[in-house]
Parts: sequence; C-alpha cells; structure tokens
Amino acid sequence: MPITPTPSANLLQLLPEAVVQTDALWEITYLNPAWCKLTGHSVAEALGRSLLEFVHADDIGTMRSGMPVFRLRFANADYRWVRLQLHPETDAADRVISRQGVLIEITEVTEQVLVEIRQRFLRLLETIDGVVWEAEIGVGNTFLSPQVERLFGYSVEEWRADPNFWRAHVHPDDLAQALVIDDAAYNATHSRAYEMSYRLIAKSGKVVWVRDLCRAVVEPGRPNRMIGLMIDVTQQKNTELELVRSENRYSLATRGSNDGIWYWDLQTDALHVSGRFLQIVGLGSADLVHDGGWRFLEQLIDPEDRGRVQEAYRRHLSGNSPNFSVDFRAFHGAGRPVWVNWRGLAELEEGVAVRMAGSLSDLAERGSSYDALTNLPGRPLFRDRLAQLIALHQNEGVNGGGVATRDGATMFAVLLLDLNGFKAVNDSYGHHVGDQLLQQVARRLESCVRAVDLVARMGGDEFNVLLESIDPAEARQRAQQITAALEVPYVIGGHTVISGASIGLISSASRLATVDDYLRAADTAMYRAKSQSLGVCVFQ
Repeated sequence: MPITPTPSANLLQLLPEAVVQTDALWEITYLNPAWCKLTGHSVAEALGRSLLEFVHADDIGTMRSGMPVFRLRFANADYRWVRLQLHPETDAADRVISRQGVLIEITEVTEQVLVEIRQRFLRLLETIDGVVWEAEIGVGNTFLSPQVERLFGYSVEEWRADPNFWRAHVHPDDLAQALVIDDAAYNATHSRAYEMSYRLIAKSGKVVWVRDLCRAVVEPGRPNRMIGLMIDVTQQKNTELELVRSENRYSLATRGSNDGIWYWDLQTDALHVSGRFLQIVGLGSADLVHDGGWRFLEQLIDPEDRGRVQEAYRRHLSGNSPNFSVDFRAFHGAGRPVWVNWRGLAELEEGVAVRMAGSLSDLAERGSSYDALTNLPGRPLFRDRLAQLIALHQNEGVNGGGVATRDGATMFAVLLLDLNGFKAVNDSYGHHVGDQLLQQVARRLESCVRAVDLVARMGGDEFNVLLESIDPAEARQRAQQITAALEVPYVIGGHTVISGASIGLISSASRLATVDDYLRAADTAMYRAKSQSLGVCVFQ
C-alpha cells in the first residue's frame, strides 16, 4: 500500500486556514493547528478518524460526490456551513491515494463563491429533461427549474406567484386523486418518496401527461416540504391508450384465435402488450407497458430457448428473414412452462427497424402438441411451420416476369429420420431404456441444428428436422453430420447402447406443392436409406 505523503508541518502550521488531508477512504492523515482554532476539535482527537464523521448526515452523499460546500460539526455540536475543495493525489495507475484541501467557514467565503455554486447547480438542472421543483404548504413553489417554460409554456414567475397554481392547472378529471396524494404528503409524519401520474393543462391549452417523482421532507420545527421531478410522458401514455383502442378495434378479429397482441417501439425499447398477452403467460396483474422490452421478454423465455428466439429476432431485424415467427417455452405465472408462438413484423425507416407489432399464441389452445417424453414439438406444430415455409418460398420464388428463382433466404429442407434397431433396444433392455434413448437422441438432434431450425418428434422412433435458409448441398452435409452424431454410442443406466439412424431428405428445390407432398417424399427417401443402408438418402 502506498505511503501517504505528509506536507511540511513547519510550513503548514503557520497558515491561518485549516489544512486537511485524508487518505483514499476519507481517514484524516494530517491537520494543521488552524483546524482546532476553526472547529474547536483537537488535532489529536481528529487524526485517524474518518472526515465523514464530522459531516452532516444529509450532506455526506453530495460531499463524497465532489460538492465542496457542506455542513461540518463543530466542537460545540453545532453544524456550520463550510467549503472544502479537496484535491486528489494519485499514483502511477491514477488511483487516488490522498486528498488535500483548505477548510473555510462559509460565512467567510466571498459572495462570488456562492454565485459559482449556484451557477453550477443551475447548469446541472439544464441537463435534466424535466422540471425540478420544491414546494411548501401555503407558500407554493419555493423553487422551480426553467424547464417549466419549455414543457408547459408558463414562466417561472407566473407559476410561483400563485400558491395554488399547480392545483388550478391539473386536469379536472385527475384533480381529486392528485389532491388526496398531495395532502397526504403535506401531512406526512416522516420523510418518504411517492409518485403521481396526472394530466396538466399547458398554457397553449394542450393536455400534457405528467409523471411526478416526489419526496416529502419532514424536519422538526418547520412545515413539510415537497421536492420532485415532473417528466412529460405524453407520448408513452398516448401509445398505451392507442394500444387499448387498437385492441378494442380488433377484438372481434382476435377473439376467434384468442391471441395476445403487442407493439414494440424499438427506439425507446418500450414494449406494449395487451391483457390477453399477459393472460397467456399467467401475468394478468402485470403492467401493459414495459420500458425494457427485451428484458421483460427474456424473463419469460426458457433459458434453453433464449438463444434460438434471439437469433430469429435478429435475423428478421437484419433483413435476412422476411417473416418473424418463433415457438418457445414460456414461464407461466402459475409455475409451469407453456409453449407459445411469438410472431410479428418489423417496420423499417431508412433501412433501420424502428418498431414491431404482432401476436402471441398459446400453442396448446391452437391444438399444437408437444411431446411430453422428449419435450420436442409434435406433428401439428411441425406441419404448421412447414406450411409457412412452403408459402413463403412459393411467394418469393417467382419474380415479376413469372420466372422461377432460388433465393437462399427462403429455401429449406425436410429431414425424416428413423432410429436403427430401436425395437431391439426395447426388447433387450426394456422400454425405460428405450425412452431414455429417445430423450438423448432428441438432445443430440437439437445440438446439431441452428437456432432457426426445428426438431420434432413425429411418433415412436421417428423424428423430423426442418432446416431453414439452406441450399440442397448444405442440407445434405447437415444430414450427414446428424447421422455421425447419432452413431456415437449412448450410455444409459450402465448399458452401452448403439443405435444409428436412417435419414430421408427433401429440399425445397424440388418445388413440391403441399406439406403432405414433402412428408411423403421424405418418407420415401428414408425407407430407401434404411433398406439400402445408405445413412442419408436424398429424394430425387
């Protein structure tokens, strides 16, 4: 630990001003004799103690933050205003090792210092996007920052001239509730923080929604004071109200599907959700507006699905995926997982996504099943996703002249795989081992595909894999990787189990028409692979 240097005592003890030195943690390491003359505390008593012990409790925070003016406890137990501008001394790594400064009682400070402090305070207020205020009962606003003119159009002077100005300009529909909160603060028995939301009538007649962050200050011997920060939240409120109106407007259309709707302002990261959205995830009492959109959604998504969901979201925003639709396990408020489909569309301005809107569906209510054993999607969900990709590929696969095109962003492939020797595993080791084998196969399949791909269990020992945005050569290579991964022996309950797979592959390059066409083609290729021990067979 570096040694804190001590100024020459012979020199400093001659100064009429009190010289104070502390270490990095505010412990007093040096005081000259003027300290005792000014404060009444002996030098010996103060050395080794924290300077913060002598500072008024209400001023410790601002003093530590660098404000040089604060109240100091003198030997007679009175607190007096002092100025102590501490200058840090640092080591080679720019770490503070000590602080030194001259302590001056405020009554001896020139008026220029007070003006300097006031100007610094006002400059700080100018950086705040809101109105800082202080008020006392019967007096009105004792302080009001200049932003009141920009936000509401009233001058500071006309607002402060009338003690009842604020009450006279709160919207009549909000006044009664606001006065209940305001009166409770004026009559509080202890200091406390509170918050109000209300509408204020601006000088132009415009209605401004205000979020008022307040604190009641209760001190012995004086009336209660209120301090606060008024913030204009009109845009947020209007968006919230528009969401409610939109939900009512489209309630008949959404009632049949029973979906929740959402709107996401990507510039402010404010996510607005409908009541039905919250019901689906079991959060019926939560707020309809969440300032951190992704932070709110991330808490709902199962950790194993978050990467896949975020990848689909990023691909859509970057323009690599024209549609956004992803299924994931959400944490329900009742403590159980629920499979949902989250879909939507982003709106771009100059190539940048600025907002999104869409729906949230409870897949169980839509009839899509999930396999309880492997926790994979089942046949209905796989068919639904495949139908979406077929439609997308067909719509974008024809240009304006009616000529077929091949866009890698919309191409896909369907894999159907069947385990080799699965019946023998059940016969030799029992169905419980067979079930565990299916679970391990499911996990290996998930590890072999990307976040945008889909693995589903179709029944028995058959699995389907849907590969998105992939050309035929890449799809064949991925199928071979899956085959190699599934051939690695499994260790289950002390048994070493060997069970590979036969895979049938069909690419969208074949341009088949329906879901059943693709599944039949993949099934035909799979049986050819199994009968000829090919591992992977591509439908031609």
